[in-house]
Amino acid sequence: MKLSIIVPVYNMVADGKLAFCLDSLVNQHLEDYEIIAVDDASTDNSLEVLQEYAVKYPGRFVIVPLSENHRQGGAKNAGLDVAKGEFIGFVDSDDFIDPDMYARMLAKAEETGADMVGCDYCITYEHSFAPGKNCPNNKPSQTGILDEEKYKSLILDPGSLVIKIYKRELFENPELRFPEHMFYEDNAVSVPLMLRVKHFEYIPESLYYYYQHSASTVHVVTEQRCRNRMDAMEYMFKEMQKTPELLEKYRFEVEFRFINLFYQNTLFSYVQQKQGIRIGFLKELAKGMKNTFPDFQQNPYYLERVNPEERKFMAIQQKSSLLFLLYYKLVWWVRRMRN
Repeated sequence: MKLSIIVPVYNMVADGKLAFCLDSLVNQHLEDYEIIAVDDASTDNSLEVLQEYAVKYPGRFVIVPLSENHRQGGAKNAGLDVAKGEFIGFVDSDDFIDPDMYARMLAKAEETGADMVGCDYCITYEHSFAPGKNCPNNKPSQTGILDEEKYKSLILDPGSLVIKIYKRELFENPELRFPEHMFYEDNAVSVPLMLRVKHFEYIPESLYYYYQHSASTVHVVTEQRCRNRMDAMEYMFKEMQKTPELLEKYRFEVEFRFINLFYQNTLFSYVQQKQGIRIGFLKELAKGMKNTFPDFQQNPYYLERVNPEERKFMAIQQKSSLLFLLYYKLVWWVRRMRN
């Protein structure tokens, strides 16, 4: 079999999200593929919808029902355990894809010998294949047989994992599995996965539709989800510590990836959420960053890629979380008054 498409599903029936996703998968211009739909203990009738599609499209679906919720990482692992395809693809069950997406990716892989192929995506607010906001997911400079500079680039900017296909052998090492029971599981494995790839190719067209709605992971900010992002990056760093020679070789890139997701994104999303801000959590965040990479403020990518104002905020927060919060609130209050 050429391709296994793994779809983690949890409570996606409302507003036709699951049906639109599945319709886009069964209408791929491709013959030799399977759709592995993993129901992650949904509490709506997602499993019944999946079973209806399996009956309607015999031989196309493999339904994997989980008895307890493992979140997307656990669902992806369950899909990997039964996948038969030479290549693996992942699709979120609230998104949908162009009818030619996987055929074109597989053709690119066969033409070039690549073990990973990606494309761009577009942001959409409706169930429609009308062009949305195009979002480049990778860069042509990252493609080809991977060398040290290309690995550095892919560590810093791996792009989304769902908008790619992978040779199944990249996941056959049992150590490369997604963490379970947390959000942001892709962040946890992106760096170790990129360093296993030998040849990457890229189609600079939007073939994946990233559907925006209020319940999607990136639109819900809570302290627990912030912790999940931190946990994901700690998982990534522990995985990299298993290969000390690679960690040493790509130290600055791995460090910046950690800075960006563990600290920078978490800090500024947390202080903007409306469910209450705890100084204790801010202190824990600052301590976690400093304990892992005490000299992170000297990282060359940090100095190059993080704007001076955010670097100033983070420098203050490293000294005092209370002072940071007061100063941050004051700055934004003044800006609102001016506007």
